[in-house]
Amino acid sequence: MTAAVTTDTEHEETPDTGDGGRGAAPRFGAVALAVAVVVGLLLGYAGGLLTPALTRPGDNSAEAGFARDMTSHHAQAVAMGLLAFKQGQDPEVRQIGGDIATGQQGEIGTMQTWLRSWKLDPTGDQPPMAWMSDGAAVKNGLMPGMATPEEMAKLKAATGREFDVLFLQMMIRHHVGGVHMIDGILDQGHDGDVLAVAQVMKNTQQKDLANLTAALKRLGGTL
Repeated sequence: MTAAVTTDTEHEETPDTGDGGRGAAPRFGAVALAVAVVVGLLLGYAGGLLTPALTRPGDNSAEAGFARDMTSHHAQAVAMGLLAFKQGQDPEVRQIGGDIATGQQGEIGTMQTWLRSWKLDPTGDQPPMAWMSDGAAVKNGLMPGMATPEEMAKLKAATGREFDVLFLQMMIRHHVGGVHMIDGILDQGHDGDVLAVAQVMKNTQQKDLANLTAALKRLGGTL
């Protein structure tokens, strides 16, 4: 279920729009972010290698299901974050997007390294969220909080304040769904290292949610 994340590293210098710094990201900023995303992924791989392999979770374990499903869930968040960094009008929106993209790409690296260390394929034969007690939370093939292809297309086409508000709304829903999945592994998982990383993920996403909600309120948007 691993979703590939690609970045566009070709950028044109954007003229000063006189909007007080609320225009496109600084020149070469997206290139730097792309490098940061790759570095985050490599650090995630390195962190995952530290997980002991004395008792490996099985193919149908909650840990394996979480690593596979959360990889796909994170991949969409990374894509949304990169869009925000590139297209956001508001400086805080661009910053939040960049932070989410780099942070969650690093976590993808950790989860994929777990699967390799457990001698498991990156994708399994179980449907999304089959490892969770409420797997029925999947709707139209999408895990909780994930945007539809139509919603992603709408976000890509948006500009200015419309983009900022839409990104914040979509990312809030995405993070709420992600926290729900993290709570699932914290409740059902047994691997100590996975549980420790999951708790850090939850703490980070809850902090993100506070920042996202405050930014949305400041811009006059509603949930």
